[in-house]
Amino acid sequence: MPILRRLITEADFQEAMDRRLLVRVFRDNHLIESGSALIRFTDETIITQSSVSDLTYHSRRDCQFFEIRK
Repeated sequence: MPILRRLITEADFQEAMDRRLLVRVFRDNHLIESGSALIRFTDETIITQSSVSDLTYHSRRDCQFFEIRK
């Protein structure tokens, strides 16, 4: 069973991006994405990539992000 750690701070997001950690994304208490890599972030947006051509843009304000550790 994977262990989840919530990503909140700039340092959390930077570590996830640098280490190419997989993340889960929740919005309104629903899982909307799982197993994607965090590739870029700004103050307002988190960008994840699940395959070569599949980029997803998430609002930092509306979503919660969790690192997946196995």
